[in-house]
Amino acid sequence: MSARARIRRGLVSALGSVLLLAGCAERLSAPDVVALERIEFTDLTGWAEDDPSGALGAFARSCAAVLARDPARSMGGAGFAGTAGDWQPGCTEARAMIEAGGVDKVAARGFFERAFAPYQVFENGTSEGLFTGYYEPELRGALGPGGAYQVALYARPPDLVELDLGAFRDELKGERIAGRVEGERFVPYADRAQIASGALNGDGLELVWVDDAVAAFFLHIQGSGRIVFENGQSRRIGYAASNGHVYYAIGRALVERGALSKDEVSLQTIRAWLGDHPDEAAAVMALNSSYVFFRWLPGDGSEPGPLGAANVPLTPGRSLAVDRRILPLGAPLWLATSAPLPGGGEAPLRRLMIAQDTGGAIRGAVRGDLFWGAGAEAERIAGHMRQTGNFALLLPRALAAVLGERAEIAR
Repeated sequence: MSARARIRRGLVSALGSVLLLAGCAERLSAPDVVALERIEFTDLTGWAEDDPSGALGAFARSCAAVLARDPARSMGGAGFAGTAGDWQPGCTEARAMIEAGGVDKVAARGFFERAFAPYQVFENGTSEGLFTGYYEPELRGALGPGGAYQVALYARPPDLVELDLGAFRDELKGERIAGRVEGERFVPYADRAQIASGALNGDGLELVWVDDAVAAFFLHIQGSGRIVFENGQSRRIGYAASNGHVYYAIGRALVERGALSKDEVSLQTIRAWLGDHPDEAAAVMALNSSYVFFRWLPGDGSEPGPLGAANVPLTPGRSLAVDRRILPLGAPLWLATSAPLPGGGEAPLRRLMIAQDTGGAIRGAVRGDLFWGAGAEAERIAGHMRQTGNFALLLPRALAAVLGERAEIAR
């Protein structure tokens, strides 16, 4: 029997159990209700003060993929966003403005007001949700092991199989699992502890070796970063796949064991605790069984940020990771939240963002992760950001005319 036949046979058996369990779980829980309510730009606090020219550039970069699509193809998400054809006129105008140059905040704001209509996003009756931040970490690395460089970052294993369950049942749209075929069974892939103990040794999957296991752990959480070599050169590395295990926030475990209080938890305090407890660090990090595999990213490193899930470079302060099962990548979103200040406290944050990324912990209609860029200040803000807020989705005016004042979907 060929390898492909063994995989197919194993997947057929596994899928029966997976789909049965997923169907049972769905019947036992009430559906989430996502709603959009039409508002006006004058309802957006801070709209007149923001400079959306950076968001216009980010939007135009996402438009390259939109303009290349069949106009009849869905824009994705939960069904609110229409087709690529609904977005293509606005994309054409945005790219023409960027190519002409000299776009100031007044012209950028005028474009979004002409081309789009804002809708407040609700889930289960509330417009409030959680907003966090992420950044592009820098790690010291080498292309081979030796000296301080003993922690490997791995490429995607060839036996890792990812399944889109939505291809088998409409009600499972956006749900994915990953694993491998073992004989005639589809089984979970090795978890973080098993990989750290050598499960992939000898497979030749090491992309690069870094000098800090804790920094590598946070790179897995961020999903992408920059590797700096001893000769001063650097390369970007990005997400290729995950092992399919559920992400677990280890800050929760540190709170439960009394190592940190709930109010103290941040990237910085977790990193400090791991550094101060080297004998316990590996076991605590292994509680997050999710593991990310990487790939070298194209480009010369001069791009404004790493590639996001929309396959365009992220723009610091303007790119937002969202739940792509609900919200379409490439869409503008008016974000109303706050940002942590260096000495404590917070400041209002009101700005136009573009949905250009996603992540395993980003689940729900009113949930976002703001990309802050690279460097110490980006790390500080991202590490401390855990704010409540809301956002409005900007939809093309032609599509808004069809949706009307309110649209709702149970999922």
